[in-house]
Amino acid sequence: MTDRADRLRELATDLREHEAVADAWLAKSFTDRLLVLDLAEGTSVPDEIRALLNEHDCYGANEVYETGAADASFAGAVGDETRHQFVDVQTRGDHQSYVVE
Repeated sequence: MTDRADRLRELATDLREHEAVADAWLAKSFTDRLLVLDLAEGTSVPDEIRALLNEHDCYGANEVYETGAADASFAGAVGDETRHQFVDVQTRGDHQSYVVE
């Protein structure tokens, strides 16, 4: 595991302590590392959390991927929670996904 992954795992652990955050973890898309947040029902990403993520070079996936979505990080509803995804731009494109034929 890299130092970067360790730092982001620590950040996710810290974010779980925030009142608005139901869960936080690292995930991987095809080539990018994502920090995923599930927020309590009716909660949007607090400004202080978004600023903290930006300080760690994690930006809303919709913004990074230029999807045109109104919310920079919203990924959908999961039960009573809302999911938000943030791309680790420090390592963007460094990860590999494999296709098995």
